[in-house]
Amino acid sequence: MIEAVIFDIGNVLIEWQPERHYDSIMPRARREAMFAAVDLHAMNDAIDRGAPFRETIYAEAEKHPEWREEIRRWHDDWIHMASPAIPHSVRLLRALRARGVPVFALTNFGIESFAYAQTQYDFLSEFDRAYVSGQMAVIKPDAEIYARVEADCGIAPGGLLFADDRADNIAAAAARGWQTHLFTAPDGWAARLIAEGLLSEEEAQ
Repeated sequence: MIEAVIFDIGNVLIEWQPERHYDSIMPRARREAMFAAVDLHAMNDAIDRGAPFRETIYAEAEKHPEWREEIRRWHDDWIHMASPAIPHSVRLLRALRARGVPVFALTNFGIESFAYAQTQYDFLSEFDRAYVSGQMAVIKPDAEIYARVEADCGIAPGGLLFADDRADNIAAAAARGWQTHLFTAPDGWAARLIAEGLLSEEEAQ
């Protein structure tokens, strides 16, 4: 029996497409060259592990003066990369809570960037428990983060249903015995919640 539903945030509740944002502010060929020259996603992983938000990005920018202004925009334009919200997913989160189903977040997210996102998206403060990698100093798909969720919430792995858009994160959860859903679109996630008896078709609209 499912005792709690766990949402990833990026590309489940909020779109996270840094490349798309950069393509809107610079020629695509130049963006591709920058991403090939600078491992911006590794930089972001460091933030997700708890490194300071602005300082980490600005320090990376200083290592690559030819891309300095563009790299700084990872911080300065951050909310434009982490947008928009995915409305149907937000409705599912709220419908589950209205039914009394415990809803958690398990997200790779920086400490300061998550706090900022909470000021922009009210639903990010509506979880019963929020497991934020930056606060935990470990990121998915490291087995430790899943173990710490289990220890904190006290629910056996088989009682957790976890939705994430990344196959590696899902595989790591499944290896521990969690119920999982590889998120590709809200409709599929809604169908899974209906199939599990957690929401009615009307509630999952």
